[in-house]
Amino acid sequence: MTDIASTPGVLDDVVSAFQIEGLPVRGRVVRLGQAVDEVLTRHAYPEPVANLLGEACALAALVGSSLKFEGRLIIQAQGDGPVRYVVVDYDTSGGLRGYCRFDPEEVAAASEGFTRPGAKTLLGGGVFIMTLDQGSDMDRYQGVTPIEGETLALCAEQYFAQSEQTPTRIRLAVGQVDTGEGPQWRAGGILIQVIAGDQARGDTQDAWRHVTALFETTGEDELIDPTVTTPTLLWRLFNEDGVRLLDEKPLRAFCRCSEDRIGVVMDSFSAEEVEEMIEPDGKIHVTCEYCSRVYKLDPPTAG
Repeated sequence: MTDIASTPGVLDDVVSAFQIEGLPVRGRVVRLGQAVDEVLTRHAYPEPVANLLGEACALAALVGSSLKFEGRLIIQAQGDGPVRYVVVDYDTSGGLRGYCRFDPEEVAAASEGFTRPGAKTLLGGGVFIMTLDQGSDMDRYQGVTPIEGETLALCAEQYFAQSEQTPTRIRLAVGQVDTGEGPQWRAGGILIQVIAGDQARGDTQDAWRHVTALFETTGEDELIDPTVTTPTLLWRLFNEDGVRLLDEKPLRAFCRCSEDRIGVVMDSFSAEEVEEMIEPDGKIHVTCEYCSRVYKLDPPTAG
């Protein structure tokens, strides 16, 4: 059997699928470097909020990379806590964008303890939502579950258990690492799922318990360590059974905003509303919530 740890692989901004040899368990690993750093540094997020958004980016890549259609996966969570809203938009071409809305004073108050506040503390009571968008010709599919557990990983596990009846384990990690050019945000994650038993496979519960016990040894530091490749991580976890690395998909930060799209939105406002938007320089200033790009548009001409 080939030593997977010696298998070359892309280190950053990639999501990789894998299969445990001879067992009905499959999974994916995501490693994010420049892509998540770009998403998080576009806004002056407090550290706990940046961590939450980084987790959401890693989660969206883990789940979205399994989709078999061209479209989008939108992961969001909203509640009545210090963070009102976190959303990540994953495009099946590998693009990621995301942002948070939050109350700075409430986040600061929630962060006064010794431990970093997690998803439940930051979001409070609310809902976790996954939306599948297959394009304008297809209806969107949306699954909603309550926010349960202190991490987004636990929220997602609950979602899969309730909405898809698929036993799933997820581990996410976010942190800043000094790359030699100053601190850079990094994020990582790993997901495993069991394939349902049937006549050919028989009962899969013993295999699932075995693999989840190995999965529990995953260290958060391993998921964001720039020196630990995906093959090395998988070999550390599953070498006693053997693990096969499947396809790898590159990831990048992106934004769908454009002057044309904003122009379409502007056309929906009345002349009076447009007049109120005009700044002293005679332009209408529009800031994209995702990428913070500022557009300065000429007011529409009355027809």
